[in-house]
Amino acid sequence: MNPLFDTILSKAKEKLQKQFSEKGFYQGQLSSSALSTCLAVYSLWLEDPLSYQSIIQKGLSWLTENENPEGGWGDTIKSPSNLSTTLLVWSVFFAIQKKKHDRATLWLKTRIGSLDPQNIVSHVLEFYGKDRTFSAPILTCCMLSGSLGEKQELWHQIPQLPFELAAFPAKLFRLLGLQVVSYAIPALVAIGLVRHRLHPTPNKILRFVRCVVEKKVLKLLEKLQPPSGGFLEAIPLTAFVCMSLIKAGEKNSYVVKQAVAFLVSRARKDGSWAIDSNLNTWITSLALQALPQKDIPPHQKESLKSWLLNQQFQEKHPFTQSPPGGWGWTDLPGRLPDGDDTSGALLALHSLVEERQEVIMAIQKGIQWLLMLQNRDGGMPTFCKGWSKLPFDKSCPDITAHAMSAFLAWKKDMPGHLQKAMNRSLSKAISYLQKNQNAEGSWFPLWFGNALAADTQNPVYGTSKVVYALASLESDKAHTLWIKGCEWLASVQNEDGGWGGGQGIKSSIEETSLAIKALSTAKAKYQDSLHRGLEYLIEKTKQGESFEPSPIGLYFSQLWYFEEMYPVLFAISAMEEAKTSCCLA
Repeated sequence: MNPLFDTILSKAKEKLQKQFSEKGFYQGQLSSSALSTCLAVYSLWLEDPLSYQSIIQKGLSWLTENENPEGGWGDTIKSPSNLSTTLLVWSVFFAIQKKKHDRATLWLKTRIGSLDPQNIVSHVLEFYGKDRTFSAPILTCCMLSGSLGEKQELWHQIPQLPFELAAFPAKLFRLLGLQVVSYAIPALVAIGLVRHRLHPTPNKILRFVRCVVEKKVLKLLEKLQPPSGGFLEAIPLTAFVCMSLIKAGEKNSYVVKQAVAFLVSRARKDGSWAIDSNLNTWITSLALQALPQKDIPPHQKESLKSWLLNQQFQEKHPFTQSPPGGWGWTDLPGRLPDGDDTSGALLALHSLVEERQEVIMAIQKGIQWLLMLQNRDGGMPTFCKGWSKLPFDKSCPDITAHAMSAFLAWKKDMPGHLQKAMNRSLSKAISYLQKNQNAEGSWFPLWFGNALAADTQNPVYGTSKVVYALASLESDKAHTLWIKGCEWLASVQNEDGGWGGGQGIKSSIEETSLAIKALSTAKAKYQDSLHRGLEYLIEKTKQGESFEPSPIGLYFSQLWYFEEMYPVLFAISAMEEAKTSCCLA
């Protein structure tokens, strides 16, 4: 083995340790986002252009400085330009400066041809398909900014979100065929309301119904807004709600005032905004799964345990009506309980706590929450069971695999009835993974992708997560799936020794680390592949001095992001797994 292996692992752990907060968690750093920045700037400009003049100008300057050479913007400073982000930045510059941004105009013309408003609308709607979660807000922002012109009849082509449905009991949402995902109810209300007020439907009955429920849904929005003021702690969602309410005549509402305060508080010193406030719970759970117990100082263990337990939901969530027991991605009040973070927290506590009984009640609640979440198809969704057929509410292999790992870790510590329920769940999950394994042996993830891939999918991420979970199962069916997954991973290793999102895609630290960890479960079988992968990490990290992040993360509505700690965390996890396998003996 390369003698630099231990040096790099040690340096990665040093970098991680510097991210430990005395409050009891590990913190990361999300990438700045052009989309978040332009939306926040526009919302503050609508609220009070004079009071927020300085912060608005800093935001516009950051956007100008981080424009891609060809004239567009991507979701991160490392991302290629895309239609949604460029269109929104273009519209915001037009609203504030009263003129079209020349280079962005040229990029848009090159990308979609004519800038006729109807052509713009059709391209956005086509890209997002049936899911109106993001297409409706994007087009609404463009209309509000005036970048699509002054013709009111164009509103006919902007989707009217049925905000009146929010007046129904929340448990009926999934039965109503909503064209927005479960977490987007605030956007449903605000985007739907501004469309109704500026260009109401000619249907007199439906218009009357909408007028009747206006006050009720506005009250609902106020109820759903967390104390921080940020819906889901997300800058884009909060900004869409804020600008829509202002344009709908609700500028003086409590929701707008709280949303504006949130946006101001999340502005970075360089003038940018990220897509979310932080991923503290997710980062902490990844860190605890990666680090051996001996590498965590005793005084930190207690604070980490207390902090993680305090992040568990103790009440039903107002957004999704989810029962207590789950965890979200952040420690802030706008979070939602979700399958990936709940599994991550359960695994983190398992690796952290030696005396199981002191956390057993919290663990049982978490496991019961996951069991409740499982869909009929055997897979795990992100937020809600059986909500809809829209992509970000469906079952997905990587979250299913993560839950399987959590069940396997804790099963022997659970009472008999829960063990039986977990066994049934595992059996259903294996069947789901069998049905959803691609022909060549891979699986697609949901919340991670690769922008360099033609379809932006990242089967290396998905397959690595599933393979790692399957390796611990004593099942012939699981073993067969595991073998096929391992073989596929080994087959798509790049010539440089690393892995990208798939066959022939540029290697990254994150994806290489994931593949190494997964193939390490096969012990010596893939020894050559593992050694080549580790050599790639040594070279790519410049012997542990640089852990350059890649934009492989997908946030709400398919927004790309990178997280500064992902390459560090994934590399530690991979190298620790490789150390325990016989391939390094």
